[in-house]
Amino acid sequence: MSYETVQKFLASIDLFEGLPDEVLSDLANRGTTLITQPGTPVVEQGSSGAGLQVVLAGSAEVSVNGIPRAPLAVGDFFGEISLIDGLPRSASIVTGPDGMTTFALSPLAFAPVVKENPTVAQALLKALCARIRALEANATGPA
Repeated sequence: MSYETVQKFLASIDLFEGLPDEVLSDLANRGTTLITQPGTPVVEQGSSGAGLQVVLAGSAEVSVNGIPRAPLAVGDFFGEISLIDGLPRSASIVTGPDGMTTFALSPLAFAPVVKENPTVAQALLKALCARIRALEANATGPA
């Protein structure tokens, strides 16, 4: 996928929605595209690897504590929590039947962008809040 296409794709997902073109360009320049074959573990829950990945093509299965969660599809992302806190991965991810292509961004590449552009931090906070609200809405039992 070309650099220009990655930048446009990043602009279309909620994590980076509304960011200025120059910030999106900077992010696209700092990341890399990864192609993973079908059925390949990408992330193992509890592992120490950190970094954000945005699904550009394909799909993946997600599980937390062995319990299946909603699968990942084009436009979904994972690793945003470990990207911020550096703690072990909170889910396991295995590529789907067609494999998966992702845009990957390491914490070392991401940190300067956040420091230089508060809008990136705001977008990330909004995306994380949306995930928390979704989890709370789907939780059973008293809050």
